[in-house]
Amino acid sequence: MKRVLAISVAAAVCVSCAGGNKQAGQAVEEQKVLAKTAVAEERTIEQNETYTSEIEPYRENDITPAASGVHIDRILVDVGSRVKKGDLLVTLDPTQYNQQAVQYQTVLDDYNRLAPVYEAGGISAQQLQQAKASVDVQKEVLDNLRKNIEMRSPITGVVTARNYEPGNLFANTPILHVMQINPLKIIANIQEQYYPQVKLGMPVEIRTDIFPDEVFAGKVSLIYPALDASTRTFTVEVTVPNGNERLRPGMFARSTFNMGDKTGVMVPDVAVQKQVGSSERYVYVIKEGRAERRSVKVGRQIGSEVDILSGVEAGEAVAVTSLSRLDDGLEVDVVE
Repeated sequence: MKRVLAISVAAAVCVSCAGGNKQAGQAVEEQKVLAKTAVAEERTIEQNETYTSEIEPYRENDITPAASGVHIDRILVDVGSRVKKGDLLVTLDPTQYNQQAVQYQTVLDDYNRLAPVYEAGGISAQQLQQAKASVDVQKEVLDNLRKNIEMRSPITGVVTARNYEPGNLFANTPILHVMQINPLKIIANIQEQYYPQVKLGMPVEIRTDIFPDEVFAGKVSLIYPALDASTRTFTVEVTVPNGNERLRPGMFARSTFNMGDKTGVMVPDVAVQKQVGSSERYVYVIKEGRAERRSVKVGRQIGSEVDILSGVEAGEAVAVTSLSRLDDGLEVDVVE
């Protein structure tokens, strides 16, 4: 009887152990995460980089006298006036100029009287040269004063500001401001990695919010020779023809540069996660049934995919679901 009882107890213990092992196996099985994956694919990517900036006048100038404290005689243009290079815009009080003109005429008359006397032998060559030097000095002063009282436009453009009226005393604010608006220019700061791709004359597509369905054609007209060490960018100037003057300085614009094609490794954007509190990006690569966390460097996003610059090789599978439940080394069951 005792022997039968012992056998029964042992059998019960075995059954209990078997049940415990079965439950432990189920627990291990339940720790696996079900996840869908996508294969990282290598493909050719068109590198179109877009930069935002304001449209600027191609050239602009302040119309300002050389000295302050002079009265403005006439202002011949107003805001919106079209001007050409060399056009007379402003004249200042001519009093000082007129006085200098009288002095110049006086020394010129003296020289003209002395020239025949010299020819007749009445004075020396040195005396005639001194008279000629006085004429030259007075002429130079007169020419400088003329430049100050006759203010001409240094560029062809449009007057965008007028800050005085005739009779006002000039202070420090420019009398007029002139802008050249055909062509216009755009300044873009481009990442250093593209320095070899950007060339003079390179076409650039310009888009604006005010004309959303139009593309304006620009060209690279200037490449700055030095990079900004703090931002690792270089400055490029784009010239934009504006014959119909639809574009205006101050408009917001996006400049798109085609940097050529490159081979990239593309993964779905949902696979790329951002580490909270840092700029790190990472993905989970599923390898031999386990999740492997990889830090990645990402490039451009194209549609719903992201270019992986480093961290994932073409052909590797990355998790695209259950990302919040994954961890490095965790077992994964891949759902087809």
